[in-house]
Amino acid sequence: MGALHEGHLSLVRKSLSENDLTVVSIFVNPAQFAPHEDLASYPRTLPGDLKLLEAEQVHPATDGPASCEFRTPAAVFVPNVKEMYPSGIVQNVTDQKGTFIEVKGYSHQMEGQTRPTFFRGVATVVTKLFNIIQPTNAYFGQKDIQQAFILKRLVTDLLLSHPSPERLHIVPTARDPKDGLALSSRNLYLTPDGRKVAPTLRQALLAAEQAWKSGSSKEECIAKAKAIVDLNKQKATLEELAVELKLDYIEMNDAKTFDILEPQARRQAEEQVVILSGALYVDKTRLIDNILLGDTTNILG
Repeated sequence: MGALHEGHLSLVRKSLSENDLTVVSIFVNPAQFAPHEDLASYPRTLPGDLKLLEAEQVHPATDGPASCEFRTPAAVFVPNVKEMYPSGIVQNVTDQKGTFIEVKGYSHQMEGQTRPTFFRGVATVVTKLFNIIQPTNAYFGQKDIQQAFILKRLVTDLLLSHPSPERLHIVPTARDPKDGLALSSRNLYLTPDGRKVAPTLRQALLAAEQAWKSGSSKEECIAKAKAIVDLNKQKATLEELAVELKLDYIEMNDAKTFDILEPQARRQAEEQVVILSGALYVDKTRLIDNILLGDTTNILG
């Protein structure tokens, strides 16, 4: 949706390294925002985004004679709202007219608890983009892991050939090299004090991951994560930081079904992949992150 950062650019580089032609779409999708959310204030930095994309150059790997040519994005697709929603679009779902897509049974968990219409908007706009571009390969970031899995389900259920399910790639989350904060356009909203405590969610998830690997139950893992959040709240108060931390959720879900794990569930075979995810408000900025527990060989790449 624009406001490009290193996370987005890592997806672009991945595509450039694996494809002759790369098309980047930039579109702030109104259907992803509920009426109370930040559509009007969402960062829009198109001139800067285009400069960043223009600077991207990747030398493709080749088994033949070395080539001097670098690959750069072939096109940037920047549609307007009228083009993407010919019937018009409003943020209140009950007032919307036209065609929309829902992926039933996978959109109400995790992020869907707080943003119940979000994935309806994602599924609709991405289907439109796939129809327009007809990509051989498509690339999405792990940071939005529920979104990526839902889109894999969408292309499978709708029998799409461009891309096919195996050609929808999930790329590991890009992070700040110093503190591991997941890169996000919404990080631009953070105040200096907010930025100091923003890695709290990452730290909480890492604590839960360690507990899970040590044989703790899901209930114990979540408790470990919440304890980190509480500790960082106390530290922020002691350091007199002008910031408020509020945990939205931390949960563990089966990666295939999105079913919530039972409280006493424990690590089993590596083949069982579990989504450990969470959302944290830093003041009014909502940050999300996740860790995939188990064998991700056939998921990330």
